Amino acid sequence: MSHTNDTFEINQPDQYWKEKLTPEQYFVIREKGTERPFTGKFEDHFEPGVYTCAACGNELFTSDTKYHSGCGWPSFYDALDKTKIYEKIDRSHGMVRMEIMCAKCGGHLGHVFNDGPADKTGLRYCVNSLSLDFKKDSTSKK
Repeated sequence: MSHTNDTFEINQPDQYWKEKLTPEQYFVIREKGTERPFTGKFEDHFEPGVYTCAACGNELFTSDTKYHSGCGWPSFYDALDKTKIYEKIDRSHGMVRMEIMCAKCGGHLGHVFNDGPADKTGLRYCVNSLSLDFKKDSTSKK
């Protein structure tokens, strides 16, 4: 998805997001914060389904690509569809990383690293639980 100057399909003022999101979600999704490792509700969550953007509902990852990386945040080795994730170089905190955002609303999700499963994509999408919602697969017997 093409973005010019970080403009997104859903472009709302801060007040909209402050009313829609919890203060913790707002800090992570809109202010590019992070939750403490091993505290997020989806870190050890492995039900079948789809992980969506907590801000706008955009479908981002499936449970089929989720794995336990040990990093303390939900990890996925692939996105549901690469056009649903917007990547941007992040030079904050004295590091150079690749930030990942929802391509629909620009919400901060986390970062993607090149240390994922070598037998898959080799990528680790490291995502804040606060940035995600979950839609359970209704066809699953689990």
